[in-house]
Amino acid sequence: MSILKIVSTLALTELLGAPVFDTAGTRCGRVRELAMLPQEDRERVAMLIVRTKSGDRILPFSSVTAINGGIRSDAACNKWSQGDGSEGWLLLARDLLDQQVIDVFGRKVVRVNDVDLHQETLGNRPSLKVASVDVGPRGAIRRLLKGVVPAVALHALLKKTPPRPIPWDFVDLIETDPARRVKLKISHERLAKLHPADIADIVEDLAPDEREAVFQTLDEEVAAGALEEVHPKVQKAIVESLDSERAADIVEEMEPDAAADLLADLPEERTSEILLEMEPKERKEMVELLEFKEDTAAGRMTTEYLALRPDYTAADAVEALRNFKGGVETVSTIYLVDSLGTLIGAVPLAKLVLAEPDTPLLALVQEPLISIRAGANEHEVAELFDKYNLLTLPVVDENKKLTGVITSDDIISLLRAKL
Repeated sequence: MSILKIVSTLALTELLGAPVFDTAGTRCGRVRELAMLPQEDRERVAMLIVRTKSGDRILPFSSVTAINGGIRSDAACNKWSQGDGSEGWLLLARDLLDQQVIDVFGRKVVRVNDVDLHQETLGNRPSLKVASVDVGPRGAIRRLLKGVVPAVALHALLKKTPPRPIPWDFVDLIETDPARRVKLKISHERLAKLHPADIADIVEDLAPDEREAVFQTLDEEVAAGALEEVHPKVQKAIVESLDSERAADIVEEMEPDAAADLLADLPEERTSEILLEMEPKERKEMVELLEFKEDTAAGRMTTEYLALRPDYTAADAVEALRNFKGGVETVSTIYLVDSLGTLIGAVPLAKLVLAEPDTPLLALVQEPLISIRAGANEHEVAELFDKYNLLTLPVVDENKKLTGVITSDDIISLLRAKL
C-alpha cells in the first residue's frame, strides 16, 4: 500500500535554474519553467521545461525520480520532446511571478513574489503541488539575494522574515493576454462567488487591461452585478474597453435604470453600437429610459417591478412573486393598477406574508399612497424617501399611470455620487 507523505515545501525560485539529469546521470540542462494543466489539475505540476544546448525540451513530471540535489529523470535527454509551452498551459514563473492575482478570501489584489510548492512522495515517485503564493517580503528577498549571498546566510535571513502566503485555493488569476486567456477561465469560478460589491472593489484596484480581462471571463449576470457597483468613471472605462457584443450581453443583465445611466454617460456613437447588439425588447426599454434626464425621478427609476390587478388575492400575489424575474430590491412592495395602468395602491411585502391566502390585495394596501411624477428632480425624490422611510417609490406620468419604481439602492447610489 503506497503512503502519501509531504516531504517538504520548496519555493518556485529555488527550482528555477536547478540542474536536470537523465537516467544515465548525464546533465542535460537547467529548469527554465514549471508547467501546469489547469483544466486537468489546478494544483499539480505536470511538466518541466528544461533549457538544453539543443533548445527547450519538455520533461513530463511523471518521468522525474528525484528533486533534491537536482532534478533526476528515468528517461534519456534525447527522448524528451521539444517545446517551450503551448495553449492551455499555466507556466508558474511567467504567469505568476511579479503578476497581480486576486486574493478571493481577503477580497483584494496582491502581487506575487514567489510560489510555495509542496513536495510529496507517492511510492518512490515525487510530485509537486502548488500550495500557496508568497506576497510578502520573504519571496522578494529570496529572489533578490539568490546567488548573491552564501546559501547559509540567505537561509538564516529568510528564517527571520515572516512568511505571508495566500493558500492557492484562495487565489484567482488575472490573464490579460487574449492568446492564453482560455486556460484561465476556470479560475474565475471563485471570483464569481464573491458579492458584486467585493468584485467591484477588486476591479477598481486593477489596471485597465486587467479589468477588461476579468470582465471578459465572468458570467454576464455576475459581471452585470459587479459593474453596477463600480464607480461611474471606472464603469464607463470598462464598457468602452469591451467589444460591443460583450458589452451588450452584460448591459442586458443590469438593472434597467443602472444600464440606462451607464449608456447615457457613453459617447453617443458607442451607445448606439451597444444598443444595436441588444435584444429588441431590452433595446426598446433602454431607448425609452434614455429619453429621460438622469437627474429626474424617471431617470432614476427601474422598469422592473411587480404590478397586479386589484382583484388579486394574497395567494395570487405569492405565485406572481415566484415567477418574477426582476431584482429582489423591487419586490418589497407590490403595486396595484387598474386596466389602464393607473396606480391605485401599494401592498408591503410584510403584510402579504402575514395575510391569509384568500385575502384581497385591496384589503392590504398601505396608506397614504406615496408616488412621484416622472419629471420631479432628485432632491424631491430623496426628500420623500427620507420623510416616509420608503424602500421603493412609484413613478407616475401625468395620467397617474405607473411607469417605474425607484428603489432605496438608487438613492444610495445618488448620495454616493454627490460625495
